[in-house]
Amino acid sequence: MSVLDDKARSELFNLGKPQRHEPGAVLIRQGDQHCDHVLLLRAVHATSPACAKVTAVLADGTEVLLGIRLSGDLVGEMGTLRERDRSATVTACTPLITFRIAAPVFFAHLDEHPRLWSALATMMAERLESANRRRLEFAAFDVPVRLARVLDELAARHGFTVEDGTHLGVTLSQPELGRLIGAKEAAVNKAVRILKQHGLLLTDYKKMIITDLEALRTFGSMG
Repeated sequence: MSVLDDKARSELFNLGKPQRHEPGAVLIRQGDQHCDHVLLLRAVHATSPACAKVTAVLADGTEVLLGIRLSGDLVGEMGTLRERDRSATVTACTPLITFRIAAPVFFAHLDEHPRLWSALATMMAERLESANRRRLEFAAFDVPVRLARVLDELAARHGFTVEDGTHLGVTLSQPELGRLIGAKEAAVNKAVRILKQHGLLLTDYKKMIITDLEALRTFGSMG
């Protein structure tokens, strides 16, 4: 809910009960029938943003990384709105705090503040647009270009400036990046090497720094 001002976001946090989670904790599980609440994410420390990943398992057992959620983001809204089973799993990637808001309380608050309905609709539309764009990219571009484009998107949403360039802002392994762009780990490893050879990327364990954001965007426009 990044479009909300600090006051509106603070009011939402006050609706929920805080609970701390460590990395690896499952916040929402795919298939869960208990869709009676939503969660707001908040960082434990101001200097370290909260980060959670949204994944889904397909019928053939393939796990797909659907997105990344950070401090201030809302999760669990789809199942709660539709009153259906949870469609994805949300897992903490960093220490974080969730604020669990019961569905009746959440919707009553939105009814009292109609502009929040607009914010919710905007958020859901942006997530749908991002998912649709990624589906088109799977068909239109090869793996290095898909990787460049998703790195640019992640940096635009979550990145911050560091000495060597732009830190991605989220911690993702190469297999996780592969699930995000629909590519095997070997193909992602090769794509990372290509971006590094072009002087566009620095890597250290799970940390990624884009050394030249404009050049990365130019590379991502190839296809």
